[in-house]
Amino acid sequence: MPQPSRPTTAARPNIVVFMTDQQRGATVLPGEPLKAITPHVDALAAEGVTFSRAHTVSPHCCPSRTSFFTGRHPTEHGVWNNVQVANALRRTPYAGTPFWSQDLRAAGHELGFAGKWHVSATVNPRDLGWQEGLVTGGGTAGEASEEELRSAALERDRERAAAAIAADDPDRSRRPGEILRPGYTEYVHYRTNPDPYGDRAVVESAIDFIRSRAGEPEPWVSYVGTLGPHDPYQPPQEFLDLYDPDRIELEASFNDPMHDKPALYHRIRDRFDQLTEPEHREALRHYLAFCSYEDALFGQVRDAVAATGQLEDTIFVYLSDHGDYAGDHGLWCKGLPAFLSAYHVPLVVGGRPLPDRVQGTTVDQLVSMVDLGPTLLELSGVTPSTAMSGHSLAPALRGEPLNRPAEIHFASNGNESYGNQRVVVTEQWMLVVNFFDADELYDLDQDPGQLHNLLHRDRPARELGVGVDVAVPPQLREVVEDLYLRMWRFGLAHGDDLTCHYIMTALGHRGPGIALR
Repeated sequence: MPQPSRPTTAARPNIVVFMTDQQRGATVLPGEPLKAITPHVDALAAEGVTFSRAHTVSPHCCPSRTSFFTGRHPTEHGVWNNVQVANALRRTPYAGTPFWSQDLRAAGHELGFAGKWHVSATVNPRDLGWQEGLVTGGGTAGEASEEELRSAALERDRERAAAAIAADDPDRSRRPGEILRPGYTEYVHYRTNPDPYGDRAVVESAIDFIRSRAGEPEPWVSYVGTLGPHDPYQPPQEFLDLYDPDRIELEASFNDPMHDKPALYHRIRDRFDQLTEPEHREALRHYLAFCSYEDALFGQVRDAVAATGQLEDTIFVYLSDHGDYAGDHGLWCKGLPAFLSAYHVPLVVGGRPLPDRVQGTTVDQLVSMVDLGPTLLELSGVTPSTAMSGHSLAPALRGEPLNRPAEIHFASNGNESYGNQRVVVTEQWMLVVNFFDADELYDLDQDPGQLHNLLHRDRPARELGVGVDVAVPPQLREVVEDLYLRMWRFGLAHGDDLTCHYIMTALGHRGPGIALR
């Protein structure tokens, strides 16, 4: 196996990666209705490059984070859902999965990790070259078998269920912002909190590492993984006060009846329909305020780099692991309803002076979470020891065109309790292959809000003797054929094993064989 190159120290910048949890891309984009108050990210964008169409690979923390740290898709690393729940498909990436941090460490970088891990229940950042600060969502200490991990997760769920029943009062009225869930733990969708999820301590841990590197010759990478603005949305009051409740407007698609969407989408939205419209507006106000709080924490990290005299040698990357519906189609949080709001993430790169011609520019090409690994290695002057599936975005930081496909792919093998799904997005089209329900097709040029599923059809009566493509309108069959071909070609090239040919499970309009013609 080739070893990563080891360039001279002078050629290697420091890098800060600030990854929030569940932040929608629109919250940092000027002109967007959901633009949050983010002065520190705005300042970074003014001296850097904004990737306005950056997307994650899966609408879920663990697979998206594993893709970030490996530069590979879920089909390649094997992490599909929360690695710490009882029914996880896998609790750690496939054996031998390489991480780009190992190449950076081998090339002489010092790596500091603070915050959310959520990549493996057994492997930790320290096992992959990182110096650990305060780590949340880490793996178990020592060796634990699959049976032991599953048993521990089951026990946690039983304890939560017992606590929920003990606290259950069937005669109690629903409180503001609360979503009633009999037999489940309490869920209040929004509130305030002076220190939500302990993110202040995560940032302080990262700052300790940054201070420790001042004056040292080796370049460093600081990963800062906060937990906000994840639901329940709970910003400090001072950030909520930045937003006038009378000026909060819900998404244009909020009232979408979703008559042409899969039944699963309705079942999920039914929970949120307990909230009144004023409560939905208040939820959005809290969410945007939470994004502003995360921006302030990012500002603290940047100030620490400046205060230690390292600003001119440091590149900053601001992004999130996945998005949030934030009222889109009446939904919140993230999951399988395949609306781009769950996949669209912030991505702003700036810092160590970029060429004047790129400062303050925006790249509007489709880019993916898997592109970050190759990008960080190229910025560090390190050649990867193994191939990654992403494509470096570093050319855009030099004002050069990107050499990456004009399509992106999303994949889910279920969010704990539901659904296998594959998605392909091109400049115009978005095909959602739902192996649990009907497919979806959206013309993003004409319908960017994904209000009209072009593959929906009413079935007033059962028909017999129908053709193989009865579910696809004739004028769209060529489009669907092409998108299915792209999906399977990509899947077979990236290890997708959702290829069973059994008549009761092989439910795509086209199967993987079309990619082998």
